[in-house]
Amino acid sequence: MELELTGRTVFVSGSHRGTGRMIANHFKAEGARVIVHGPDEAALLPLRADFPLGVTGRLWTDEGSQAVIAQIQQHTQTLDVLVNNYGTAGQGTWTSTSADDWRDLYEHNVLSVSRLTQGLLPMLNASSQGRIINLGTIGSTRPNKAMPHYYAAKGALATLTAGLAKAVESKRLTVNLVSPGLIRTPEVEAAYLSTARKRGWGETFDEAEEKITDAFFDNPLGRIATRAEVADVVVFLASARASFVNGQNIRVDGGAVGIV
Repeated sequence: MELELTGRTVFVSGSHRGTGRMIANHFKAEGARVIVHGPDEAALLPLRADFPLGVTGRLWTDEGSQAVIAQIQQHTQTLDVLVNNYGTAGQGTWTSTSADDWRDLYEHNVLSVSRLTQGLLPMLNASSQGRIINLGTIGSTRPNKAMPHYYAAKGALATLTAGLAKAVESKRLTVNLVSPGLIRTPEVEAAYLSTARKRGWGETFDEAEEKITDAFFDNPLGRIATRAEVADVVVFLASARASFVNGQNIRVDGGAVGIV
């Protein structure tokens, strides 16, 4: 399937590590011109050999976001795809989180997206294949009892996405949300494998994955998504093949939430 991403300019926020870096890698493999991002130059150093175009800035601040937008505009006069991957979670409960905790997660997960989108929207509106793809979580549909400030912020991101899809000026610009469930990152593997070993489920993650899934992320496929599987969905939504997919919340959760 030809995705028609060769030569397209893509910016992926928070692409210095984890799922964001995987998304950047997949766009590069499709021939896109990728601008990567990290909070500072040290975070970008491991990417420089593969991604010569990089920008830095702390997106949870007005100043950092404006710096990132200015650097992107210095790198390119065109932008076809904005992937708002950057975001962060925070531990806490309804009784332990402060007002500052709530404001902090809103800055990281909502205002970081709105700032970048507002600043880059003119370039995206000018594209013949414009795409905005935000990274959320199934927790915006099915929140857990813990981390209320995180799930509330991601819920606001889902609303932001739906409203933006109706508000954009270009008939060629789509806006969608990708909402993964649990993702098999090295951090997730380490945390759950520790629990699995204590419970006698196996000595490797592969041995214990089915029981880990049953206990902590029950879904019909009986496993946890890889970062590559999430990146594949993002890249497809950015492609010419997804030109009529707009204003959607695409859950990558193996059916954990189901149809709602």
